[in-house]
Amino acid sequence: MLYAILCYDYEDAVGQWSDEEDAAVMARLDAVLQKVEKSGRLGPVARLLPTTAATTLRKSAGEPLIIDGPFAETKEQFLGFYLVDCADLNEAIAFSKELAEANPGNGSYEIRPVGYVRPQATEYARE
Repeated sequence: MLYAILCYDYEDAVGQWSDEEDAAVMARLDAVLQKVEKSGRLGPVARLLPTTAATTLRKSAGEPLIIDGPFAETKEQFLGFYLVDCADLNEAIAFSKELAEANPGNGSYEIRPVGYVRPQATEYARE
């Protein structure tokens, strides 16, 4: 089963890391990712740009409304995701715990099973 591990944290705090701090965090996260990647179970990984670079399309009764900038009134922001092929939820939780240990932030990881709309469009689709 594929799981999306969605990374949330305080964007302002992460954005204040020095280049050296950021590189150290990325190196620790990469060590976690390499183990899963070697087994061929790691899918796409993305680090999103700040919410100030975001554009949101919000449905309405008429034409959709396009909104610039931050789109959610939350303390934590969605910063990125990992797509991982795990045997079950327990394995996805274990992987998320490793990510949390490698990351000094106080954020959270949301773990969600992935369903496909177009499974033929990805090499990670399973029968």
